[in-house]
Amino acid sequence: MIVLRLDRVLADRKIRSKDLAERIGLSETNLSRIKTGRVVAVRFSTLDALCRELNCKPGDILDYEPDEE
Repeated sequence: MIVLRLDRVLADRKIRSKDLAERIGLSETNLSRIKTGRVVAVRFSTLDALCRELNCKPGDILDYEPDEE
C-alpha cells in the first residue's frame, strides 16, 4: 500500500497546509485529502509542485508498506 507522509513533511518544515495550498495553486480541501491519504491518485504536476515548494523528493512524501495478509 502507498502511504502519504505529507503531514510529516509539513510538520518538519513548519509549513501550514493553508500556506502550501496557496503557493502551489491547490484548494485547501484537495491538499487536505492528499495529506490524509483520502485520494486514489496524485497528478505528477501536483507532486512536482509539492516537492518544489517543500524542497524534498517524492520519496519524502510517498512511502510503500506491504499489505498485511
